[in-house]
Amino acid sequence: MRTWVDSLPALHAEGVDAGGNPLPFDRTLIYPYAFRHSYAQRHADAGTPVDVLRELMDHRSIAMTQRYYQVSLKRKSAAVAALSAHVVDRLGNPAPSSPGTYELRSVAVPYGGCTEPSNVKAGGEACPIRFQCAGCGYYRPDPSYLPAIEQHINELRADRETAHAMDAAEFVTTALTAQINAFEHVVDRMKSRVADMPAHEREELEHASTVLRKTRAGTGRPLLPLTVIDRTPPS
Repeated sequence: MRTWVDSLPALHAEGVDAGGNPLPFDRTLIYPYAFRHSYAQRHADAGTPVDVLRELMDHRSIAMTQRYYQVSLKRKSAAVAALSAHVVDRLGNPAPSSPGTYELRSVAVPYGGCTEPSNVKAGGEACPIRFQCAGCGYYRPDPSYLPAIEQHINELRADRETAHAMDAAEFVTTALTAQINAFEHVVDRMKSRVADMPAHEREELEHASTVLRKTRAGTGRPLLPLTVIDRTPPS
C-alpha cells in the first residue's frame, strides 16, 4: 500500500498556494483504514440516510457510524433551509423564519433555538431567566429538537417525583408541572404538523433534523445553526 501511494506521480489537496499552484496532498494520510472514513464521508455527502449507512458500515450503533464522517457546510445549509420553515414559538404556533434569520439571529440551546438578543450575542451562555425555555417568548424550537425536548420532559417528571418524595413546597411541584405541560404542548403541536405532511416531506424533514442534531452533538459548544462559537484562546 505504501509503495503504491509513494509511486503516484501527483496528489493534489484542496486549494492552491500564493502562486496559484495546487497544494500537495499529505500522503501519510492515505492508509487502508482511512478508506472506511472516505467511504462513509462520500455516502454522507450524497445524502445516504444514517441508518442505511450504519448497515453498509456494519456498525452496531448509529453513534459509531456518525464518528466516521463530518457534516459538510452544504448539507448544514440545506438542513437549515428545510428546518427554518418549521420553527414554532413556546406555544407551538408557527413562527417560520428565513434561513438567514435562523442562522444569524438565533442560537442553539438544549431544547430549541433562542432569539433573545443578549443570549444570542453570548453564544447561548447568558440566558436572562436561566434557560426556562418553556416560559420564554424568545424560545424557538423546531422538529430537530423533538428527541431532546422529550428527554427533558422525562427528566422534569423525575424531578417532580423527587420533589414530592422530599415533601417540597407546592410552588416547586407546580412550576415543574407547568414546564412539563408547556413542553408537552409544543411537542404535540410539532408532531401533529409533521404527521400531516406528505411522506416525502416528512422524510426530508427527518433527514434535515438528523444533520442538525449531529452537528450540535459534535461541537461540544453553543452553536448557531451553521457557526461554532469558539472562545478558546489561541495557544
